[in-house]
Amino acid sequence: MAPSQGCGEALKVAREQAGLSLQEVSQRLKMPLKVLHALEGGQWDQSGGAVFVRGQLRSYGRLLKVDVEPFLQQADAVVSKPAELVSHSHTPRFQYFFESLKRRAVYVVLTLVIATPVWMALRPASGPAPDAATASLDIVPSLQPSPDKAEGTRPVGRPQATPYVASLTPIPRATTSWLTLTFKGDSWVEVNDPDGRKVEHALVRAGEERRYAKGEVGRVKLGDATAVEVQHAGSTVSLAPYQRANVARFTVSSEGSLAPVGD
Repeated sequence: MAPSQGCGEALKVAREQAGLSLQEVSQRLKMPLKVLHALEGGQWDQSGGAVFVRGQLRSYGRLLKVDVEPFLQQADAVVSKPAELVSHSHTPRFQYFFESLKRRAVYVVLTLVIATPVWMALRPASGPAPDAATASLDIVPSLQPSPDKAEGTRPVGRPQATPYVASLTPIPRATTSWLTLTFKGDSWVEVNDPDGRKVEHALVRAGEERRYAKGEVGRVKLGDATAVEVQHAGSTVSLAPYQRANVARFTVSSEGSLAPVGD
C-alpha cells in the first residue's frame, strides 16, 4: 500500500470511529470537502503543493488524534511537481516587426494630434514689421559733373553710382505730433487708420516712441497699458477709462476726440 493511501485510510477509519462526517470535519477545520476527499483517498497531488499537504494532514491528524508524522516524510515524493508553463505560441518575425511599427505610428499620430493644437495656441501672433523700421535701399546717384566733360580731353565714361547705404533710422510718421505713444516698457501695439487699414501692428520695445498726425489714426490697442504714456494734442491722456485689465482700447473720431471701444 502506498504511504498516501495508508495515511488516508487511517484518517478515514479514525473519522468514522469518532462518528464524524466529512461535512462536520470540513466545518471544524474550515477545509473544503474536495480536499478532505483527496486526503482520505490518497490523492495528495490534487491537494496542492507538498507544503499545503503537510499542513492539511497535521490539522486532520490533530482533530482525530492520529499520528501522521511517519507519512509526512514521504509527502514530497508523492506530491507531483507543478506543471511547467510552456508557451506554444510563436509570433513570426515579420508580424512582430509590423506590429511594432504599427504601435510606433499610432504613438506618432497621437503625439501630433495633441502637440499641434498646443503649439498653435502658444505660437506668438505674427504681424507686419513696423513701417518705422523699414530700411531704405535706394541707390543715390552722383550729381556732380565729371571734370573730363568740362575739359573735353578724355571721353566721358559711364558715371559710377555711389554705393547704397541701408538706413535703419526710424522714419518719422508725422512732422506735427498730434498723437504720441511713449513706451516705458515693452508692449504690443495695434494702430489702424479710420478706414480700418493697419498702420502698425508690432511689439514695440521700451524707450521707443510713435507719433501720428491728425486723421492718420482711427483705432488704437495697447497690449500693456501700464507701459505706455499717451499724449493727445500735447496733453497726457489717462488710460483708465479705456483700460480693461492691462489692455487699453480706444477710438479717435474725425473731430479728434478719444472714446472707449464698445464690446
